[in-house]
Amino acid sequence: MEYDVVVAGSGPVGLMLAAELRLAGVRVLVVEKLTEPAGHDRAGVLHTRTVEYLDMRGLLERFKDGMATVSGLPFGGIFSRGLDHTLVETRHPYSLLVPQSRTEELLAEHAAALDTEVRRGHELTALAQDADGVTVTLATPAGERRVRARYLVGCDGGRSTVRRLAGIGFPGFAPSVSALIGYVTLTERDVPKRWQRTGNGVVVLAFPPEGGIGRVVVIEYGRPHPPAGEPVTLEELRTATHRVYGRELDLVEPVLWMSRFSDATRLAETYRSGRVLLAGDAAHIHFPIGGQGLNTGVHDAVNLGWKLAAEIHGWAPPGLLDSYHRERHRAVERVLLYTRAQLALMNPDEHHVTALREVFEELLFLEDTNRHLTATLNGLDLCYGDEDGTDGGAVAGADGGAVADGGSGGGDGGARRHPLVGRFAPDLELEADGLTTRPTELLRRGRGVLVDLTADGGPARTAAPWRGRIDVTAARAPRGGAPAALLVRPDGHVAWAAEPGAAATDGLTAALARWFGPQDWR
Repeated sequence: MEYDVVVAGSGPVGLMLAAELRLAGVRVLVVEKLTEPAGHDRAGVLHTRTVEYLDMRGLLERFKDGMATVSGLPFGGIFSRGLDHTLVETRHPYSLLVPQSRTEELLAEHAAALDTEVRRGHELTALAQDADGVTVTLATPAGERRVRARYLVGCDGGRSTVRRLAGIGFPGFAPSVSALIGYVTLTERDVPKRWQRTGNGVVVLAFPPEGGIGRVVVIEYGRPHPPAGEPVTLEELRTATHRVYGRELDLVEPVLWMSRFSDATRLAETYRSGRVLLAGDAAHIHFPIGGQGLNTGVHDAVNLGWKLAAEIHGWAPPGLLDSYHRERHRAVERVLLYTRAQLALMNPDEHHVTALREVFEELLFLEDTNRHLTATLNGLDLCYGDEDGTDGGAVAGADGGAVADGGSGGGDGGARRHPLVGRFAPDLELEADGLTTRPTELLRRGRGVLVDLTADGGPARTAAPWRGRIDVTAARAPRGGAPAALLVRPDGHVAWAAEPGAAATDGLTAALARWFGPQDWR
């Protein structure tokens, strides 16, 4: 095989996935049909769980450099009471405002530092898979090229060629909302920056006080939606802005970028078909409210990377790679539900929706409700895993935190599930080898980690046969409140935990085998 994995698409999801694979020592080729980065900032916010993932890989400081943080993003365009990050448990109680172009740039640097091969101007045109691998046909500047790999992952957007060629269904809801976005020039001065719901839709204006290049977004309900690929004209954008905003704005050239989008909502029937997998917009599309799209795709990549690497290296237990679909499909179902709900709250229907918005506004002032919505929209309700490994998923608790859908703490099919299992690793202050650290810092290498906080070192001895696949750290928690031991997956989610004072190795062998394969896998 020339490569272990071909990743189609070099957007944030493709680059994050490629970097995760390279971190695990997988041979990766990233192919991208564009010759240069698009440079369009369709997204501009990294939510809390994404921030935690970046922290986990040691990338956060470069993403934060020069960027603002925010707590209080609106839900469904309700600004009087925003989502409150102080209500949720996290080391990073904020969302990070980073333009997509900057996110792409930083992830490209990260992937390059890991010697990731990226080929631009290479468009995937055909694929053929067999029992051993996938043959990918590429249109390149030098002519047609065929590449052989063990797996192919489509990170190539909502109109994914990989998904279409693999024959993966993409069911969902057809568009009912027509929306335009433009980075254009405004000749007027002092046009207020605003998000405004009017009788005809929603308009977003963000221009400098002196005029010049800025952004306008127009959302209209119930209007015909032209094909997504149909070019937007400046006159179309002007007319739509006037129709919704209620007065004409002098939008002129130069135009940096204009596009159209809709509320089409679709979710791939499966994230895996043989040796072909999907991630990001190739697997799910929805209306871009709340900044969910890019974040959800990065979560896909972090979940998939280590599992696919384990399969390639040969130690993956049965069903590990298939757990990618189980966990992420259910998680994204919730994302689609909440984006649809927010769009419904923005509908200009004065008779019914305005009343509903007033009720939601009251609910957002209730801490329990706000905590629940803040956790959900920031990805903090993710809880992976189940009792027998056949139906992993993510569900949210009534308090806004994550709860498991049944299951055992040790993966042994019988013990009570520890409340940490499936959640993102807690932010514990640890002392190990004379240094202060945290579980997320122990995950920088992209390997699983066993943190042994016992006095006798029993969990570390139990895990010794898996040391080729996980790191084992003996530590103490000086501030208390920690479990007796903690097994963390490479994506930062807890695979097993033991209560202090309990038998500190109960279920550990089963959990190690479930997530990291048999001890004698070679």
